[in-house]
Amino acid sequence: MPERDDRIGHIVAIEGGIADIRFKGPLPAIASRLVTLSDPEISIEVAALPGSGIARGLVLDPTSDLRLGLPVRDTGQPIEVPVGEAVLGRMFNLFGQTIDEGAPLEDVQRRPILRDPVPLSQRRVEGEIFETGIKAIDLLSPLERGGKAGLFGGAGVGKTVLITEMIHNMVAEYEGVSLFCGIGERSREAEELYREMDEAGVLGNTVMVFGQMNESPGVRFRVGHAALTMAEWFRDERRRDVLVLIDNIFRFVQAGSEVSGLLGRIPSRVGYQPTLGTELADLEERICSTDRGSMTSIQAVYVPADDFTDPAATHTFSHLSASIVLSRKKASEGLYPAIDPLQSFSKMLTPSTVSTQHYRVARKVRNTLAEYDELKDIIAMLGLEELSEKDRATVRQARQIERFLTQPFFSVSAMTGEEGRFVPLEDTLSSCERILSGEFQDRDEGDFYMIGSVDEIEETADAA
Repeated sequence: MPERDDRIGHIVAIEGGIADIRFKGPLPAIASRLVTLSDPEISIEVAALPGSGIARGLVLDPTSDLRLGLPVRDTGQPIEVPVGEAVLGRMFNLFGQTIDEGAPLEDVQRRPILRDPVPLSQRRVEGEIFETGIKAIDLLSPLERGGKAGLFGGAGVGKTVLITEMIHNMVAEYEGVSLFCGIGERSREAEELYREMDEAGVLGNTVMVFGQMNESPGVRFRVGHAALTMAEWFRDERRRDVLVLIDNIFRFVQAGSEVSGLLGRIPSRVGYQPTLGTELADLEERICSTDRGSMTSIQAVYVPADDFTDPAATHTFSHLSASIVLSRKKASEGLYPAIDPLQSFSKMLTPSTVSTQHYRVARKVRNTLAEYDELKDIIAMLGLEELSEKDRATVRQARQIERFLTQPFFSVSAMTGEEGRFVPLEDTLSSCERILSGEFQDRDEGDFYMIGSVDEIEETADAA
């Protein structure tokens, strides 16, 4: 069928990643996808309608063919991605094209990437713990099944390693569908993750969607929505539980800031876009559980210059049920995972949600570490010998717990030469109880470093 002329426009201005297209007929709707009549075609998403027959759009995949006068067709639809069982085990870009060198998908259902979140009346709260096998998280910041958890930290403190370890621990045990969304991450990480999941035999139940660091801000801004569209299909149509892993939410905020700047909007606090809160909510509010299935999300969040008052971090905090804060100081001391137990938080850690034992042990661990934190200045000035016997016992237990909460990871075993550990919550609780009871008061704190449960200390002693 020939194209209707009123749906064809022509590029009249190009500035950065923005193109203005003049239409003689009706203007396309906001968020519509326009494609150039060239080979290869270039996609443009309508971002604003400044008037006078002009549509202003984000050029999503610019090439050297982009030029003034190039004819552009309005598809009448937003960007769409494939959904269905066929996407399992595959890697996609924003447009739903496969990027894993496999055969392209044909005859598959497609859905628009922009969808309204589920109404509050249809949402369901799970109130159940999602076990990760990582001691520091399960003990002090338990994740909620059907909730959203954030891994906060500056550059180089281990966010990606921790999220990769969670993939290893949870995807193998997880009976639902896992979806990994890489927003503005390095292509090297994408390739490594794909290979590792293939080798672990879990790729068949996983979907991967990437908008990489070298792609345009429009792609990085929209790829999260594309991934959630695929996840929602499995939750709503197949009634399956879905685990959504996102790395990195800050790159989504950053892409939104770039888009806002390209469109000429006046920046808000600390240079971020004035629409930061709304844009983040549009993405985060789609992650929820319904009567059809649960959707659990774990998100890495880069914190610029380790400043947790940064608007990107504070806006993200408000959407989460668990916040896991990574500390540069812990990382510099070699305490990995570098989780700060006093800043990390979970709304699940209440007597009505977790077991009585879990709540009691977690509180006692936190109190012991907090007391040790207060005593550090005195120790630095006067020395450990000047403390009372009770305070010395507290310091000894706190140092043992600090080292016990370290853990060798499967995801980096090739680099460390040490086999990873998956530690069930029951083992973590019983181990902490034994440390706090003073059972190991004669043990050196180094014995607790990079082990699973405290039973390993006794096994090592028996072997010796």
